[in-house]
Amino acid sequence: MGVIIIIKQVVKIGGSLFPDYAIDLAKKLKDTNSLIILGGGEFANLIRKYDSVHNFSPEVTHFTAIDCMDIISKLVNDKVDSAKLAFSIDDAVKISDEGFTPIFVVSDFLKEEDPFECSWDVTSDSIAAYVAHILNAKLFIVTDVNGIYTQDPKEPGSIFISKIDATILLTFQESSIDAMLPSLLLRFGTNCYVVNGKFPERVLSLIDDNINDYDFDYTQITGDGK
Repeated sequence: MGVIIIIKQVVKIGGSLFPDYAIDLAKKLKDTNSLIILGGGEFANLIRKYDSVHNFSPEVTHFTAIDCMDIISKLVNDKVDSAKLAFSIDDAVKISDEGFTPIFVVSDFLKEEDPFECSWDVTSDSIAAYVAHILNAKLFIVTDVNGIYTQDPKEPGSIFISKIDATILLTFQESSIDAMLPSLLLRFGTNCYVVNGKFPERVLSLIDDNINDYDFDYTQITGDGK
């Protein structure tokens, strides 16, 4: 399994960026040794909305929300010639080795691994962190805002945070990442970066060692105690 190092980073593209921004970024990740995981977006939000009214079982809502991730993954893949769908870690490694960008369809993998409690606290952010941990890869959470704020960035007085310890983030009631991610970063002893995917050049700047242009807002979440 030593060939796993060819995947250098897991790039989780938020469902809020689907379709246009997500497709554009996926294309631009060609030849970057990235694995893409896509959020469930509006599809998953509909599941959450219906669940708030009908109170479906946690197992059903958890895995149907993951099915929504699969749907968006397949739609994005259809528009990106440089990508191929991966249905397992081994698939992803093989696809990357062939020179394509793997887009991970995670449902079968998660049903087999079953690493999470069924909860709305667990979304594609936590799933991406788990996959990055397995691959010993960097983690990038790509969303529709610049990073982490002290409160909703639309609220008056909201302050942008460029670097934050995951322990502190545990105390936040709401942020642009899911509730489980900080605890996973602490468990794995790793960091991640939250960056605005509406500007793909920002993502590329962070993942490409040959690009040193960091003159933009992004948040580093530290889980390694440094």
